[in-house]
Amino acid sequence: MSTEPTLDDSIDSAATTVGSVWPIHSFVTANPLAGFEDQPFEAAVADATDLLGGRGYPSAQTFRTALADGRIDEAILRSELADRGYDADPETLLGRVAEAEHDDSTDTEHESDTDRVDAVLTKWLPAFLDEGRAHWAMPNREDGFYNAFRALAPHDSEVPDSGIVADLPASPTAAIEAVVDDYPTAQWEAIFTEQLAALPGWTGFIKQRVADDSEWQSEYPITLAGYLAVRLSLLDGFGVDLTPTDAERADPDAADEIAAGFLHAWEATYREELVETVAAESEAMADSEATVDGDEAADDSGTADRPDAQLTFCIDTRSEVIRRHIEAAGNYETHGYAGFFGVPIEYNGYDSDVSVEACPPILDPQHRITERPADDETQATHDRVGGIREAAHEIIETLQANAASAYGFVESSGSGYALALAARTLVPGRVHDLLDAVDDAEPDSHEFCEPMVHHQHTYAGDLPVGLTTDEKVEYAATAFELMGIDEFARVVAFVGHASETENNPHEASLDCGACAGNPGGPNARVLASICNDDTVQKKLRERGHEIPDDTVFVAGEHNTTTDEIDLYDSGVPESHADDLDQLRADLTTAREAAAAERADAMGAEATDAIGETERRAADWAETRPEWGLAGNAAFVIGPRDLTDDVNLDGRAFLHSYDHTTDSEGDALEAILTGPMVVTQWINTQYYFSTVDSGVFGSGSKITHNPVGNIGVYQGNGGDLLAGLPLQSVAAGPDDPYHQPLRLSTVIHAPVDRVEAILADHDELTTLLDNEWLSLTVVDPTREHTAFHYDGELSWTGTSEREPTAEDAEPAVEPAATVPADD
Repeated sequence: MSTEPTLDDSIDSAATTVGSVWPIHSFVTANPLAGFEDQPFEAAVADATDLLGGRGYPSAQTFRTALADGRIDEAILRSELADRGYDADPETLLGRVAEAEHDDSTDTEHESDTDRVDAVLTKWLPAFLDEGRAHWAMPNREDGFYNAFRALAPHDSEVPDSGIVADLPASPTAAIEAVVDDYPTAQWEAIFTEQLAALPGWTGFIKQRVADDSEWQSEYPITLAGYLAVRLSLLDGFGVDLTPTDAERADPDAADEIAAGFLHAWEATYREELVETVAAESEAMADSEATVDGDEAADDSGTADRPDAQLTFCIDTRSEVIRRHIEAAGNYETHGYAGFFGVPIEYNGYDSDVSVEACPPILDPQHRITERPADDETQATHDRVGGIREAAHEIIETLQANAASAYGFVESSGSGYALALAARTLVPGRVHDLLDAVDDAEPDSHEFCEPMVHHQHTYAGDLPVGLTTDEKVEYAATAFELMGIDEFARVVAFVGHASETENNPHEASLDCGACAGNPGGPNARVLASICNDDTVQKKLRERGHEIPDDTVFVAGEHNTTTDEIDLYDSGVPESHADDLDQLRADLTTAREAAAAERADAMGAEATDAIGETERRAADWAETRPEWGLAGNAAFVIGPRDLTDDVNLDGRAFLHSYDHTTDSEGDALEAILTGPMVVTQWINTQYYFSTVDSGVFGSGSKITHNPVGNIGVYQGNGGDLLAGLPLQSVAAGPDDPYHQPLRLSTVIHAPVDRVEAILADHDELTTLLDNEWLSLTVVDPTREHTAFHYDGELSWTGTSEREPTAEDAEPAVEPAATVPADD
C-alpha cells in the first residue's frame, strides 16, 4: 500500500513552521514566524526559538536603555510584572534576563555530521536555484533538483558512498520512505519539521518558489519533497540518528516571562501616548467641524477652502515625514493609501526584459500593463543613449567573465577602474551629480511612454492586457472611498515611492512593500491615467464623486533616500502649468526640511542635508543609505486631521479613512484585511531582525555574499539569510535604532463597526487574540472614547465617561470589558 498521501500530508504540515522567503531582487518583508501565528505570541516565541534557535525578545540592555530613556513607564512596567508574579525591582529582574542570555550562548566550533550535510546542501542549492547570475550553469537542472542531484552526486567527493544516498531510488518519495521507514509513522512529521527547520532560509525560499510557480520554477523545478529526499538521504549516508527531540515544548522560562512583561509595558507606554493624542485630536476635529458648520449656516455661503493640490502617498512610515513638511510648505492636503494604489497589476516597463508583480504578496495581479511609446523623437533619443550604454555593459561583462580575456582586460583597464572606484569611495556626492547629469540627457520612459491601461481584448498568459471601463471606475471609486476624498483640488497627485542606493543587495527592501519590493511609480501612473479618462469621470460623477472639470490627476514618485519627488506631467494642460510650478517649488522646500530630519536621524551633519542624502545614495561603500521603515510601531487609520499637527517621527503607517462616508464598513473592511495584515508582516520582520539579527535577520552587511540573484549568505556559504541586515535596524552592534515593538493599530471609527468586521474574519481575530499586534478604536460617536481590544471580541474602554443620550446605541460599555453578543 502506498504511503505517498501520508508523506505529502506530513511534509505540508511540517512546512508551515518555515516562513516564506522571497528572492532578494523582489524583497518582501514577512513575519519569519508566520507559521506560528495560530499560537499566542509568547508560546509561539518559545516554540520557534526551540526549533530555530535564537532569541525572541529584546535584550536586557535594550530594555534597560528604553527604561532609562523614559520609553517604558515604570508604573505600567511594575503593574505588568506584578500581574505575572514578579515583584522585584526592575533592574534585578533585568539581571535575570541578562544571565539567561549568557547561559544560552553555546560553542558551535565543533563540526557534526549534520553540519557536513548542511555544507553539502548549501553548495548544491545555490547552484541549482541560481536565477541567471552564474556564467556556467549547473547541468541537468531541467530534470528537477532531486533528479539532478541523483545524476551528479557520484561526482561529488563530499557525498558519502554509503547508505541510501549511494544508490538513490528513482523518486523522492521512495527515497524519503526508505530513510524514515525504520521510524514510527507518528514521528515522521516531527522529523520533517526539524529537517526543514535546519536551513530555514533555503527551505523557505523553496516553499515560496513552489507557491509562486514562476518561470524559473517552471523551467527548473524543485519541491520540498525533493529537497527533503536529498537531505534525508545525506543524513542516512552520514549515519545521523533522525529521532526527533521531545515534541513537548517547555513552558516559557522565567527570563522569557520577565522579558515579555517588559515588552508589554514598553508597547503600552507608546500606545497610550499615541491613543491619547488621537482621541484629543478627534475631539478637537469635531469641535472645529461644528464651528465651521455653524459659520456656514450663519452666512449661508457653504464654501470651503479648496487646497492648492492633493497628494496621495503610500502608507509607508517614510511618507509621514515628507507629508508633514509638504503640508507646512503651502495649502496642501495629503492622504495615505496602500502604495500599489489599489490596482493589482503585473507591470512590464519599456526598458525591462521581465514583468514584475506590482501588488502586495497577499494578492495576485489581475491585469497586465505594458508601457507603450507615444513620443517617437524622445524614444529615439532614449534608445540611442541606452543602446550605447547597454552594449558597453555587455562587452565589459563578457570580457570580465571570459577566462581567456579577463587578465588582459584588467591589465588594459585597471587604472580606469581604479579611478572610478576611488571616485565612488572618496567623492560619492560628485559621482551622484555626474550620474544625474547623464540621466537627464537620457529621457526616462515616463517622458515618452504611457501605460497601456485601456482594455486590449488580449491576454498575456492568464492576465488580461489593460482594464475595462467598468474596472477602471471601480478602482478609482474604491480609492476615493477608502481615503474618504469627496472634494477635489485642481491638481491631484498619486505619488509612489522608490529608493536610491548603490552596491546594496537589499535595495528592494527599501522600495515599496505594497508593490512587492518594486517602485510604486508605475502603479501611480496607472491610477492617474484611469482618473483622467473622461468616460471614467462621467461614470464616477453618476456614483456621487463630483470631480470638477478643472481637476487634473498626475503621477509621481518619491525617492525615499533623498526625499526628491519627481512629478510626471506629460499630458497636463497648459492651464495648470503655474499650479505645477508652484507645487514643484514647494516640494523642494519640503524636501530640504525632510532631508534635514532624516540626516539627523542617521547621525549625519544636517548643514547640507540634501547633499548628505545624495552622497549616501551614490556611495557604494555606504551600508545605510537610509533607515527604511526602521522605527515602525503604529498604524493609524482615520482622517489626516487626526495627525496633521503631530510629529509621529516617521514611526506610523497612515491610512486615510473617513467613517462618515463608509456607513456599511466596506472600506474599513478592505483596509483591515489588506494593509493592516501587510503592515503586521513588516512590523514583525523588523522586530525579529532586531531582537536576533543572526537568526531572524541577515547579520552584518560587511560579510554578506550575494548568491544566484536570489539572496545573501554570510561568508562563503551557509543558510540563505531571510531577514533584514543589522545595518537596517541598528546604529551599531549593540545599539538598536529600531525599537522592537509589536504593531499598535489605532482606528478612528465606531467600535461596533470594527467589531462586526472582526467577527467576519477569523484570520484577523487570530492575529489579535494571539497578540501579534494590538488594536485600539477611538470612537467619535461615543465622545471620542478609546476602546482597547482585549481578545475574543471584547473591549475595554479607557474613559470613565458614560455615553450620552445623543450617542449611538452602545455595543460595548465604556470603562468595562464586555464580551461580544452570542
